[in-house]
Amino acid sequence: MKPIGKPAFIAAIIGPIQSVLGWTIAGAMWASYNPVTQTISDLAAFESPVKWIMSSFFIFGGTLTLIASVSARTLALPGRIALFVSALCTYGLTVFPTPLVGYSLEHRIFAISSFVLSAGWPILAMRFRKDAPWIIRPTASIIGTFLQTALALWFLSSWTDPSATNVGIWERVVAVSQALYVSVVVITIYVGSKRKKATISG
Repeated sequence: MKPIGKPAFIAAIIGPIQSVLGWTIAGAMWASYNPVTQTISDLAAFESPVKWIMSSFFIFGGTLTLIASVSARTLALPGRIALFVSALCTYGLTVFPTPLVGYSLEHRIFAISSFVLSAGWPILAMRFRKDAPWIIRPTASIIGTFLQTALALWFLSSWTDPSATNVGIWERVVAVSQALYVSVVVITIYVGSKRKKATISG
């Protein structure tokens, strides 16, 4: 079984941190922005005064996911492809930003695709081999996919509901959860393989 590459390990460490830093820094620089009722995408909207800051973090996050998809070779290929396409969708939602009033159909298509792929990749990445790391074996992969999908659907139902008043909170919960799950899987496999090699060589 191919190992997790070091680039994926580094990307996994940086991923969740840069995600939170992005909307925290951009939000702090826009005095009238409300993180409870407004989405992260609003920070990169056409009219946003911090558009380029948030857009840069979107691109950075998408690139880290792209690196993980290529270098996390222990994952089954369909799961890596899902992560790869999810990263491309992050680029897409950045190229087609949302307006503050109304919405962009292109942005929504890319954003929804990104959330769905980021929720569903674990079951596509699972391995059935007995020597596969426990975190990508069927039980863990199915549970991970179920939880991520439930959160993503909850957020998407709030996002498309004009009367929702806490869409910003739910989006942040989902964004952190999805970024953390990728990181936990990659780091767990990487560290586990290093320990296994050390034990064998010792």
